[in-house]
Amino acid sequence: MAVDRIREISPTEALGLQREGGRLVDVREPDEHALGLPEGALAIPRAALESAPSRYVSPDETILLICGSGRRSMLAAESLAAQGYGSLCSVAGGMSAWQTAGLPVRTTEDADFLERYSRHLRLPQVGIEGQKRLEQARVLMVGAGGLGSPAAFYLAAAGVGFLRIVDNDQVDRSNLQRQILHTESRIGMDKVESAQQALSALNPRTRFDALTLRLDADNVESLLGDVDVVVDGADNFPTRYLLSDACVQLGKPLVYGAVHRFEGQASVFDAGRQRGVAPCYRCLFPEAPRAEDAPNCAEAGVLGVLPGIIGLLQATEAIKLILGIGQPLSGRLLHFDALSMRFRETRLHPDPDCPVCAPGRVFPGYRQMAEICGSA
Repeated sequence: MAVDRIREISPTEALGLQREGGRLVDVREPDEHALGLPEGALAIPRAALESAPSRYVSPDETILLICGSGRRSMLAAESLAAQGYGSLCSVAGGMSAWQTAGLPVRTTEDADFLERYSRHLRLPQVGIEGQKRLEQARVLMVGAGGLGSPAAFYLAAAGVGFLRIVDNDQVDRSNLQRQILHTESRIGMDKVESAQQALSALNPRTRFDALTLRLDADNVESLLGDVDVVVDGADNFPTRYLLSDACVQLGKPLVYGAVHRFEGQASVFDAGRQRGVAPCYRCLFPEAPRAEDAPNCAEAGVLGVLPGIIGLLQATEAIKLILGIGQPLSGRLLHFDALSMRFRETRLHPDPDCPVCAPGRVFPGYRQMAEICGSA
């Protein structure tokens, strides 16, 4: 039988046979290879090896197969044996046993990257390529307050390579009940500076552009122009309308979030890239409410943990958009009620008469839009 030609050997025996001329082949997947390979091993996924073994190995050489635990390497050996390969060995315990034995390993990435993002690298939907995509991504975070705090924390932790944080406020003691980026010792400090200190301590690999300024019609395009995703952590309607308009004009996805007392909502507005298919913020709110109808947190109050929940949803959506995975909240408004601990979803459709995102509509300009929704 073909299986009789397969030997199961220890990692130490495999290393000895490799040094005598045996061919060590790691049959794990590329994302696993990125975490480290036995020194001198060929990185050939099992499916590729089994489908065309002659491209990689010769029937005349001793072939040493290794995987994560020893199971896949044995299956690969059985497949090669059935195809006429004679001298086959499977490494018992696989790469785990190889590393436990302290045998030589090479890596294609730096050690900090591999250790810091190891749980992401094990996800097929992320892996090495997805993590590199996160590290190359540029995100604009408008607001370093209740929503911006959790969103920015998790974006930095996830490995987003560049975060531009815009806020013109300073840390106040009343912020600390919900704005977890900030601390007692940083009261009076610009929020963006406080945020950069906290996030740099969490992940020194992330680069920051911390700007103490107010988003307005004069600077909005320069702030959005070179980013991939915009996260809305603003606390006023003029800024939200301005952000939405700019995202439509520049073709940027906007991750929206808002909170009020015990309730919150989140969505993704992607009309700039999907005109006539995805709605923008103005499709949901054609007109800004009166100030007395929409009091802010200082006037109405807010449950401290609520911005954390909505901000985490925003971070999740931003990461999905960067990776191109899952189903974004585009065209859907997610509502959350903390008192009843319930989520509900409302379908959103693009407004064919939207003054900004309707197909073929000429962009009216930021100043005209600011007049429509009120002065900042």
